[in-house]
Amino acid sequence: MLRIQRSIQDGIVRLTLSGRIDAEHLSDLRRLIEGEDPQGRLTLDLEEVKLVDQDAVRFLARCEAAGATLEGCAAYVREWITRERAEGNKPHRKTRNRRNPER
Repeated sequence: MLRIQRSIQDGIVRLTLSGRIDAEHLSDLRRLIEGEDPQGRLTLDLEEVKLVDQDAVRFLARCEAAGATLEGCAAYVREWITRERAEGNKPHRKTRNRRNPER
């Protein structure tokens, strides 16, 4: 279950997330974020988030890359986001066909 609480302070929209974030919650969270003023600042408070899946980590990484601030991010989530970004920045190499390594 994911609980989302919205507040505004000093022109900054804060979404406080509680519980677990997984793929099934992302469409609702995405709609909520897209509904905010694109010129405004957005903070996602993750202090009360207990569990995330890979889709959620990728989503959070994209939110941060788009300018959102992630606060209260658990160390394992921060590390996972960092790894996802590093993986996303690596150029894709062609892999050899295992049956014919000459290709």
